[in-house]
Amino acid sequence: MEQLILHLIGDYVTQSDWMAVNKTKRFLPAWTHACFYATPFIFLCRDNWAFWTILVTHFFIDRYRLARYVVWAKNWIGPGNRPWSECTATGYPPGRPDWLCVWLLIIADNTMHLAINYGAIKWL
Repeated sequence: MEQLILHLIGDYVTQSDWMAVNKTKRFLPAWTHACFYATPFIFLCRDNWAFWTILVTHFFIDRYRLARYVVWAKNWIGPGNRPWSECTATGYPPGRPDWLCVWLLIIADNTMHLAINYGAIKWL
């Protein structure tokens, strides 16, 4: 439960508008967000490896919007898959409702962060 609460605080409460709007465009907003996000995890991590894993992976997932690759790859399971060139914005092809693409992308992003955080805290 602590991990989930820290994730929600770090990803939503402490993320400023500047960070949210610019983290996929520039290093500094993404790094600043990752540092604010990861700092409370110091209290849950047994060693530095877990903390740095959480911080660095959060930076890369957010800076390069890696969740869209996960979304695109999982869409290859069913019929109607589309080439990456048509799905670069959210991992979904054009013609899907924007609200649905955005929310499913956010859910994939959160799932990635939570899974990595759990593994880092438990095994590192």
